[in-house]
Amino acid sequence: MGSCRFKPMRRSARRASDRAINVDVIFPVLHGTFGEDGTIQGLLELADIAYVGAGVLGSAARHGQGHHESLFIAAGIPIVKHVTILRSAWEKAPRKRRSPVESKLRYPVFVKPANLGSSVGSAKAHDRKELRPAIEEAAKFDRKIVIEQGVGGKKNKAREIECSVAGQRRSVASIPGEIVPVKEFYDYKRQVSRRRF
Repeated sequence: MGSCRFKPMRRSARRASDRAINVDVIFPVLHGTFGEDGTIQGLLELADIAYVGAGVLGSAARHGQGHHESLFIAAGIPIVKHVTILRSAWEKAPRKRRSPVESKLRYPVFVKPANLGSSVGSAKAHDRKELRPAIEEAAKFDRKIVIEQGVGGKKNKAREIECSVAGQRRSVASIPGEIVPVKEFYDYKRQVSRRRF
């Protein structure tokens, strides 16, 4: 058997010859599943193409409900009470799965697919009657369903403040913006409508 010595190509030469597209950097302006869950970031990493934004781990941890909560708890950051159930467990015994929701949380609750964005498949349930259809709707989009305790109340409504932070060596924060929904819940329909607020 003969021996073969591997001679690595220069990075730029290899990349230019291997790429299907010739780009310097990708701006992954995608939302929700496959866009901000680490999937496209992983694809770009495998393709050795530079991109902006969070990396694979940061995207996956942020996007998957249940994952970022664990990280927040470990860092001492308070989060709302929540219960996670699997679609298969709900389908087998809905009453049994409803019990921990009602024993650990109080109505109203927010029900949502664990790994989706933009409130797709999410609903607010004010009571037991609304809980079942909310869980069934969320189960259409994910095998894992998160039910969160509503916060605030009639007098003290919760506020959603958004603020982006950019930069690696020196971070810069944008001006904070507040979401002020015209309805009780800032649902998917409201998020994508022309009259956003």
